[in-house]
Amino acid sequence: MKKDLICILGPTAIGKTKVAVTLAQELGGEIISADSRQVYRQMDIGTGKDLADYTVDGEAVPYHLIDIVEPGTEFNLFEYQQAFLAAYSKIKDAGKVPILCGGTGMYLDAIINRYNLVKVDRDEELRLGLADKSDEEMAEMLSALRPLHNSTDTVDRERLVRAIEIAVHADDEIADENRFPKLNTQIFGLKLDRVILKERITVRLKERLENGMIEEIKSLLDQGLAPEQLEFYGLEYRLVTQYVTGKLNYNDMYQKLREAIYQFARRQEKWFRRMERKGTAIHWLETKDKTAVQLVGEIKSIMQ
Repeated sequence: MKKDLICILGPTAIGKTKVAVTLAQELGGEIISADSRQVYRQMDIGTGKDLADYTVDGEAVPYHLIDIVEPGTEFNLFEYQQAFLAAYSKIKDAGKVPILCGGTGMYLDAIINRYNLVKVDRDEELRLGLADKSDEEMAEMLSALRPLHNSTDTVDRERLVRAIEIAVHADDEIADENRFPKLNTQIFGLKLDRVILKERITVRLKERLENGMIEEIKSLLDQGLAPEQLEFYGLEYRLVTQYVTGKLNYNDMYQKLREAIYQFARRQEKWFRRMERKGTAIHWLETKDKTAVQLVGEIKSIMQ
């Protein structure tokens, strides 16, 4: 294969996993997930892991960077890059084709456009200087230091401190051997009419609510995770937790969650467009009325 890496990206509910798995079967590949929440164990339904999709006709396609850390653990972009490189090297060493698949824009961008990140240790002097500052003052500091990619950085004080710590040291010198390697990546994006995508989001949400998402979140709370911790992990966890803890009734939770997921899909599309404006070449594939097999046929034709 002429490319180092194939990437399948697109908004939530569009069918990325099935396309990536079908492509992996065709090419002898393995999947590397680019999803910021699927790294967490026990958070299966709310994060949309759909692990059954990795097995087709009894044949399992190996996947990486899913179920690698415990819920409640913080997992940052630097750690994701390092985990990606370890998975990528393992796949290449086995003579397989690495296929990056997901919808977390920052994770995808960090790999495709080679974010050079530094490992930042605790800066006790900086932390001492922040001790008497309010959360609001620190949020202003953070926004002045760098664009705010992750809004949850401003919700919890410890996360705020850590985010400032990382932002302050972002320009630290990176040794050449620690720079992120240049990968020759071919990127395919899946697109679908927004009305149809919204219908898919609605159907998938109903299925997840009916098939254990509420029970999954109750179980995590029963294990000792605080509601505030779960709310960090995205729309489903925030709003279903509010329902479970009595802050929302079921109908309000459902309506708010459906709209929030749709808005999230639009933000994903916006991120991908921004990547294109900055020079990332994405081959867009219309998915309406097409099977994963048909889409993989188109991908293989483009790759030739």
